[in-house]
Amino acid sequence: MKTPFYDIHRSFGAKMLNFHGWEMPLHYSSGIINEHLNTRTNVSLFDVSHMGRFEVKGIDAYDCLQTLVTNDVSKLDNNMALYSPICYDNGRIIDDLIIYMINREKFLIVVNASNREKDLEWIIKHSKSTTIVEDISDKIALLALQGPLAQNLLEKAAIVDVNLNQLKPFHFIITNIFGIECIISRTGYTGEDGFELFFDSSKIDIWNKLVQLGSPFNIKPAGLGARDTLRLEAGLMLYGNDMDENTTPLEVPLKWTVKFEKKDFIGKKALTTQQINRKLVGFEVIEKRVARHGNEVLMNSQKIGFVTSGSFSPTLKKSIGFCFVPTYVLPNQLIDINIGGKLYRAKVLSSTRFYKRK
Repeated sequence: MKTPFYDIHRSFGAKMLNFHGWEMPLHYSSGIINEHLNTRTNVSLFDVSHMGRFEVKGIDAYDCLQTLVTNDVSKLDNNMALYSPICYDNGRIIDDLIIYMINREKFLIVVNASNREKDLEWIIKHSKSTTIVEDISDKIALLALQGPLAQNLLEKAAIVDVNLNQLKPFHFIITNIFGIECIISRTGYTGEDGFELFFDSSKIDIWNKLVQLGSPFNIKPAGLGARDTLRLEAGLMLYGNDMDENTTPLEVPLKWTVKFEKKDFIGKKALTTQQINRKLVGFEVIEKRVARHGNEVLMNSQKIGFVTSGSFSPTLKKSIGFCFVPTYVLPNQLIDINIGGKLYRAKVLSSTRFYKRK
């Protein structure tokens, strides 16, 4: 499958790869590290149109979503967004998603590309007949403009009657950009300030206009490689790596999204009674080796867990990652990671967040 921007990626010299059936840019000519650092210092443009976009509407749309997700949809007002896992009855994670409330009877949901069909089927299955659930992924394109200069660039992009200083994180507006109707959301997956833009998938020239307008801000296109290293530094998990259908929100740093005070939600009973035996922690490899997904984690020569995500951090110049370990493992304790058949020493950290923007 191809996003609407496939030909543009090729024209920019992107190295493409297959990502869950999508032909996506891994990186462009500048390379992953340059794209990563540019996002931290200037502004980068990401195509994230492979993500699933659903519309949920009707008089029971609110009640449907409140039952489906672990977080509390009642905290939303119009033009606000909410991050949440969505779980099976056994408390295990189907996916993590973002809910955008346009109004109480109309919501936009963004899900992971790998779970698009599964999520759609689950939401429809648990909706009332009065609720309309539609996959609008092919109709709506999605770009992410990320970096400390993202706001400066958008303020030049012919936006009508909008003060972006008043747009808080996880809030959005519906406005015009280059004369095209667009949802602009202050969200992203990089740890930097930034925005995600939803618009008609036929209006692909928005990409070129943003690149042209962003030249004074040193805008660069960025691919999945930089997106992965950026999100890891920021302590953001990736479904399929750090959580999946064998993981509950209480085993990873998502307890804050599970609102037990809600009357009910799917998975509540199982999560209420779950015995937690493992946890996801951050680590730093002391030696100059990079740990990768699946590497064994050992302590006192005994296997105790495995790496879920690992990479060299271009910002911190260190090898970092996440791993599952038993709950008895404490911050600052040393572990060993099997990388290529050899053990390398690493230190458990007190947080899964390695980088925080100034």
